[in-house]
Amino acid sequence: MNPVSTLHGRILTPSGWVRGDIAFDQRIVSISSDHADPRGDDEVPLILPGFIDLHVHGGAGVDIMQGGNTAQTVARAHARHGTTALLGTTMTAEAGDIVRALQGLSIAISQRDPGMARVLGVHLEGPFISAERLGAQPPLVVEATLEDVRRLHAIAPIKVLTLAPEIGQHLALIPALNALGIRVQLGHSAGSYEQGVAALDAGAAGFTHLFNGMTGVDHYHPGIATAALAHAEYAELIPDLQHVHPGAIRTALRAIPRLYCVTDATAATGMPDGEYALGVQRVHKCLGCVRLESGSLAGSALTMDQALRNLVALGLALDDASNRVSRYPADYLGLDDRGRLQPGAWADLVVLDHDLRVQQVVVEGERITLD
Repeated sequence: MNPVSTLHGRILTPSGWVRGDIAFDQRIVSISSDHADPRGDDEVPLILPGFIDLHVHGGAGVDIMQGGNTAQTVARAHARHGTTALLGTTMTAEAGDIVRALQGLSIAISQRDPGMARVLGVHLEGPFISAERLGAQPPLVVEATLEDVRRLHAIAPIKVLTLAPEIGQHLALIPALNALGIRVQLGHSAGSYEQGVAALDAGAAGFTHLFNGMTGVDHYHPGIATAALAHAEYAELIPDLQHVHPGAIRTALRAIPRLYCVTDATAATGMPDGEYALGVQRVHKCLGCVRLESGSLAGSALTMDQALRNLVALGLALDDASNRVSRYPADYLGLDDRGRLQPGAWADLVVLDHDLRVQQVVVEGERITLD
């Protein structure tokens, strides 16, 4: 067992802010208050739950689809920005390329090496999507079968699977995927509002990068995004202020109780402007944007600490913003020991200054080197 460590600051607990000490080894041992008023105290740092990112393609110049040890590199890069747990996310690709990516992820999932965020599992974002709403995905889509998903799930645990509900037998497949412990998300879909609602009724749980890669909010012909706004409890959204207009973000925040944030980060994250891999494609980072040669957005260079700052800049209280980068994604995966600071939970912490800049990161009790 690791020796007990202690941090002092304004601590965001499930019941609100306290000023005091948080003691931890691999898990949180105790939280004690010094009974000082935690409001408006600039003398102590802010201690929040570590960020949980359920949609990560890459970082530090490498892409999950490259397989091998790239997932470890990606997990280390994101840990330095306060992400303490993540899902490695695939692209639409040939079957062999997806298998290679999952084989690499399997190793990272089975063991967290020093300096890494915890890789909780896989977000399978392709290939079970619509050719009409590819976004930055290559045109290698296929219809899902239960046998295909089981084969991939046996290589590395799939926690989230994106599909287009209007394709073939996808709607009928949703209950069987749920039975495997997979949360089905609707995305990269040309489906109608009615098809989105039918998928939710069948057991779909969320929406992949809300508004992007899906039919929208037309008042005569509502689509998948409208189904989310009208009915969803959970949906993911990319708050880089490039993928979604601030007005649409505010709309989603009012409509979807547990809207949570993801980065959709690519190999370009944490890197200078230039050309990078995104699956079999090449993307270009310029002035903070990541795009295909066509000019279309292709993932992002966002980090979760910047996502938090963007939410606060949009007017969210810090505790609300924290829930949307930590607690709600944990709840979505059914994890009651991550995404919150309470005794017994994993010691996943991010320490921020009052400009919300990362000062320290702790993953399962390990202090991460930020340089």
